[in-house]
Amino acid sequence: MQRKSFGNMQCPIARSLERVGEWWSILILRDAFLGLTRFEQFQNSLDIAPNMLTRRLNALVEAGLLERRRYRERPPRDEYVLTERGRDFRPVLWTLLAWGNKHFVPEGKSVVLIDAATGAEADPVVVDRHTGRPLAEPAYRTVAGPAADERTRRRHGGIAGAAS
Repeated sequence: MQRKSFGNMQCPIARSLERVGEWWSILILRDAFLGLTRFEQFQNSLDIAPNMLTRRLNALVEAGLLERRRYRERPPRDEYVLTERGRDFRPVLWTLLAWGNKHFVPEGKSVVLIDAATGAEADPVVVDRHTGRPLAEPAYRTVAGPAADERTRRRHGGIAGAAS
């Protein structure tokens, strides 16, 4: 059964899921941030079938999150390096880590985010770059953007920049 593509939906969340919504993809990106670059490293870390790993790495390269670089010609071997687009995913992973630690670890935290200078545990929050204020309701909400189609306008109401 072919899954539905989210690539043409207007929703930026759906379009992002098209690139990273498959769980192996997020775990591959996690491992890439930990310094893994080679097929065998990802396979050993994830215990993933080679054909699935090949598909996910190809999809991440095609989505522009990883770049394939040849490191050996005979036999041909490639490594996978984060691109700028891929590196921009790091705060998403850290936020997902914090959410998971808050809600899904009855046995206790196995991984934490720390301040590299002090060693103190960090608690990431998402803030507005312009004001520095945490993004939380009711102070913030989503509205349809200037390129929104009618369906998106109905779902979100209002237009960015318009009084509502």
